[in-house]
Amino acid sequence: MPGLTLPNIPLADVRQHNTEKSCYVTIGAKVYDVTSFLSDHPGGGDLILEYGGKDVREIMEDEVSHTHSEAAYEILDESLVGFVPDDDIINGATKSGKPAEIIPLLPSEEGKQELQAMEQNGKPLYATTGMSSADDLSKATDPDSDYKTHKFLDLSKPLFLQVWNGGFSTQFYLEQVHRPRHYRGGDSAPLFGNFLEPLSKTPWWAVPMLWLPPVVYGTVLGVRSLGALSTMAHWLAGLGLWTIIEYGLHRCLFHLDDHLPNNRVAITAHFLLHGIHHYLPMDKYRLVMPPTLFLVLAIPFWKLAHTVFAYNWNVATTVYCGGIFGYICYDLTHYFLHHRNLPAWYRQLKKYHLRHHFADYQNGFGVTSRFWDWVFNTELEMPQAKVMKAN
Repeated sequence: MPGLTLPNIPLADVRQHNTEKSCYVTIGAKVYDVTSFLSDHPGGGDLILEYGGKDVREIMEDEVSHTHSEAAYEILDESLVGFVPDDDIINGATKSGKPAEIIPLLPSEEGKQELQAMEQNGKPLYATTGMSSADDLSKATDPDSDYKTHKFLDLSKPLFLQVWNGGFSTQFYLEQVHRPRHYRGGDSAPLFGNFLEPLSKTPWWAVPMLWLPPVVYGTVLGVRSLGALSTMAHWLAGLGLWTIIEYGLHRCLFHLDDHLPNNRVAITAHFLLHGIHHYLPMDKYRLVMPPTLFLVLAIPFWKLAHTVFAYNWNVATTVYCGGIFGYICYDLTHYFLHHRNLPAWYRQLKKYHLRHHFADYQNGFGVTSRFWDWVFNTELEMPQAKVMKAN
């Protein structure tokens, strides 16, 4: 069956293919490249271009416009190039305490036959994730099958050297690293396979345990020197500064995808910094920042704070403590968005972040807040909640 090994395509990418040189359309989760059909369309290519990068289900089923024949859908099937995750899967993960339920997996041969039968019977499909039935939702990615199909990384072997020695092009690497996998049993896939392995893993509770005490200590020093009100003002200023730092790091450092050089040093650095998280998003020991990496990133900000506020050491320290507290909230929020069943009022943020992973990794960089996504026009489009109409 076509499409089972086709890639997930971010919605943002689909929408950019809206010209006569490259025109994509979607029907539900399926993405079709109809560029070659523009000149042959009975209604003219301009009619298709009006819907370039958009979903055409409604217009193709519109009896007033023109109800399309089975032949039209057969032509589309020949143009299938990939999938975007559908809202049913994202919604299901949002309500779940185990969002790994939406990780892409490869079905078995029996699963492919079942998927064909489901499609013929008009039943719900999980084609965007390569799943053949709801039972596949909790199954881990098979390392052998995944490696044979995609020729990327073998999850049963240390990943670092595979990335370093893989000879991957930037385009291929980005296509693969943004196609999530799920390591068996919820454990961590081997990264280094040697004495460095423990340094790559951090349990969520290590973040508050390590960084809250110095934050409290620095804040107490501020209160003693500046007074409670002044300390609170500077502390909140640091917290506010963290929100833009969070957005900037995520967008301009962790997601340098469009500017990633085509060499193994850059690709390996990208993988270690953030790529592994998109590749294995449910790895609970690689969801928060390792202390060593945090120190590397935090030291320049310490120096910056004490340069900007050089007139008063306690002011600089208090602002810095507010920022570090913001980081603690960020890392804990990130972990809980992936690994906890959140209360209803918090699920929208969870759904927002999951869409960043499974629908459009080129937008939605805010984790603790969507504010800066709104400011910088990188906010993810979220489906409107359906409202039941009274009879």
